[in-house]
Amino acid sequence: MSVAAILAVLWPLARKPRAGQGGSDLVVYQDQLEEIGRDRSAGLIGEAEAEAARVEVSRRLLAAADTQAPAPLPTQPLWHRRAAAVAALIVLLLLPVGLYAALGSPEIPGQPAYARSATPQDQQNIAKLIGRVEEHLAQNPNDGAGWQVIGPVYMRLGRFDDAVVAFRKSLVLNGETAGRDSALGEALAGAANGVVTDEAKKEFERAVALDPREPKARFFLGLADEQDGKRDAAADKWRAMLKDAPPNAPWVGLVRESLARVTGEPVAGEAPGPRQEDVAAAQEMPEAQRTEMIRGMVAKLADRLHTDGSDVEGWVRLVRAYAVLGEREQAKSAAADAKKALVQHPEEVKRIDDLVKGLGLEG
Repeated sequence: MSVAAILAVLWPLARKPRAGQGGSDLVVYQDQLEEIGRDRSAGLIGEAEAEAARVEVSRRLLAAADTQAPAPLPTQPLWHRRAAAVAALIVLLLLPVGLYAALGSPEIPGQPAYARSATPQDQQNIAKLIGRVEEHLAQNPNDGAGWQVIGPVYMRLGRFDDAVVAFRKSLVLNGETAGRDSALGEALAGAANGVVTDEAKKEFERAVALDPREPKARFFLGLADEQDGKRDAAADKWRAMLKDAPPNAPWVGLVRESLARVTGEPVAGEAPGPRQEDVAAAQEMPEAQRTEMIRGMVAKLADRLHTDGSDVEGWVRLVRAYAVLGEREQAKSAAADAKKALVQHPEEVKRIDDLVKGLGLEG
């Protein structure tokens, strides 16, 4: 667009002025009059014919003189034209840059149209909502409700440092509760790449002091014991959590998984289904018996998971069972079903992806 604008301005300045046409017809008619005089002197035409020819040529000569173009205006000096061209270039190039610097947003990086269209609409809406809340909080830093609302959003987006700031302000403005202490402790652990630091541990201990049954604080205190090498203490805390768990508590699966990790044994009440060790042991049985046992266990597990797909451990066992049985396509299909069922939990979806890579089921 800039090049087109420059050419539009410079083209008239580069054109040479057109030479006037005045005098061209007059010269022709004057030559004709002289030629008539020469022919008469040579006796090629008579006097009457010569006079008639003179009259006709003279009439045309007068008519040409009446329509003669006016003399062209004197052209501008060359340096005037060059100065005008340079001024036009400066204005056309610098004026838009100056306007954009004053009115635009040069600090924002560009984004291709494809990238904008490929961004899910819900993510665009979330970004807009977060921006509005942040703008509101910048103008109203003492809005405790606003800090309480945006803290969990920062956690979900992985912005742990921002979440720490939000939860701290929420505690100061809204008062201390077990849930707010636990939220701050979780944010501190997230900012430390999952390590329960001393600062985070103190927040969890405050939460348990306010509410001994606060599940998030109890879980992370067990995780702190595990990270400190106190596996038995961690197992005791998590067993107590399972004992006190209300029906359909959403965190039961995570606690069972953690408990199995530190004890190396399945937990009572764990969902039925073949573990990798069960399938491997079944390989020593006779073919018919082995097939009957494994197929029955896998079928029960698959039916349960397709009814309630929230059990990530169950999906892991199902995919591994199919892989051990050599049913590659079934294992890939189960992994795809697991990712669909767990789509609202990115960390669990990543675990399924890692399992698929580990079992060589890609491609």
